[in-house]
Amino acid sequence: MRVLPQGWAVRPVSRIRLAAVLLVIAAIGATSGCSTMAYYTQAISGHLQVMRAAKPVSERLADPSTAEPLRSRLVRAQAIREFAVHELALPDNGSYRSYADLGRSFVLWNVFATPEFSVKPVESCFPVAGCVSYRGWYAEADARRHADELHGQGFDVHVGGVPAYSTLGWFDDPLLNTFLAFPETEVARLVFHELAHQVAYASGDTVFNESFAVAVEEEGVRRWLAAHATTENAPGEAARYQVGRERRRQFIVLMLDYRGRLERFYAASANDGTDARRAGKAALFAGLDADYARLKQSWDGFAGYDRFLAGGANNALLASIAAYSERLPAFRALLAHERNDLAAFYREVKRLAALPAPARDVALEKIAPAP
Repeated sequence: MRVLPQGWAVRPVSRIRLAAVLLVIAAIGATSGCSTMAYYTQAISGHLQVMRAAKPVSERLADPSTAEPLRSRLVRAQAIREFAVHELALPDNGSYRSYADLGRSFVLWNVFATPEFSVKPVESCFPVAGCVSYRGWYAEADARRHADELHGQGFDVHVGGVPAYSTLGWFDDPLLNTFLAFPETEVARLVFHELAHQVAYASGDTVFNESFAVAVEEEGVRRWLAAHATTENAPGEAARYQVGRERRRQFIVLMLDYRGRLERFYAASANDGTDARRAGKAALFAGLDADYARLKQSWDGFAGYDRFLAGGANNALLASIAAYSERLPAFRALLAHERNDLAAFYREVKRLAALPAPARDVALEKIAPAP
C-alpha cells in the first residue's frame, strides 16, 4: 500500500524540526475541525509508534536473543534490499534496513468509499501528499468506525488491511512483522513496490502512483527470481510465484470487468428511480459473486481472495482494486519501450508525474488504454 495514507511526511533530520513539522500539521487539523484534528492525531501518533519500535537490522542480528526464523528472514530481507539498489536502481537509503514488530497483523487499515451509484472513489486531500482515494487508520477499530459513519451517510465502503506503506523517503521505513513472514517473493514484491514510491510520485494521483509501483515490483521479482534460479528453493518458489501471479491477474481482470459494467449501468440508469438502480446494481454484484465462484473452481481449492469479498462486494471494493491496476498496462508498455532499462523508465515516469493531471492521463492513454 501504500503511499503515506495519512497524507503527511517529514524528513528524519532533527528532533526540533520534527516537532515543528508535527505542530504545523496539528495546527492544520485544528483549523479544519475536530474530526480532522483527531485524524491527524492518530496519524502522527501511529506513525511515530512504528518508528519507535524500529531497530537496525544489524542490531537485531547481533543480538543473541534474536531467534530463528526471524534471523534468517532478516538476512534474506537485507539481500533483497541490496538487490533493489544494485539491480533495480532503487533508492539507497535507510528504508528497510531496520525492523519493527508491531504485535498486530497489519500496520494500518485503509478505508475506501464511493457514492452508492458510482465506482469513483471519494478523495481525501492533505498537505504534502495531495489527494488520495482512501484514508488510513492505525487502529482497526478506528477504521471500522469511520467506515460505519460513511456507510450511514449512504456511501459504499471497503476496509482493507495494509501490511506496508511508504513515506516517500521522508522517513526510513522499516521492515515489519506484518509482511516479513510472507514467502520470499512476496517480501521482495512489497519492498520493491514501496521503494518505487520514493522514485516517482504524482501528487493527487493514486492510480498513477500505485500502477507504477506494481510495474516496478513485477520487473523486480522477475529479475530476483532469474538471479536466484540456481538456489535450492528457487524452482519451487518461482513456480509458486507464477501461479499466484496468474491467479491475481485473473482476479483483477474479473473485478475490472465488473467495475466497467457497473460504470456503464450507472451512466445509463441515471434517470431511473432509486429502487430500479438498486435492483440493477444488486443483479450485477450477484453476477460477480457467481463468476468468482466459477473462477475459484479452476484454482484447485485456493481461496486467498475470499477475504476481499467477505464483507460483500461493492463499488468501494472495486475502486480499491482499480487503484493498483488501472494504469498498469501503460507502465508495462512504457518499460518494454525502454527495453527494460529501469533508469530510462524512471526518467520517463518522473516526466509524466510532473505533468498536469489531464496531460498525464492523455499521455498514458496513448501508451496503452486503461482496461
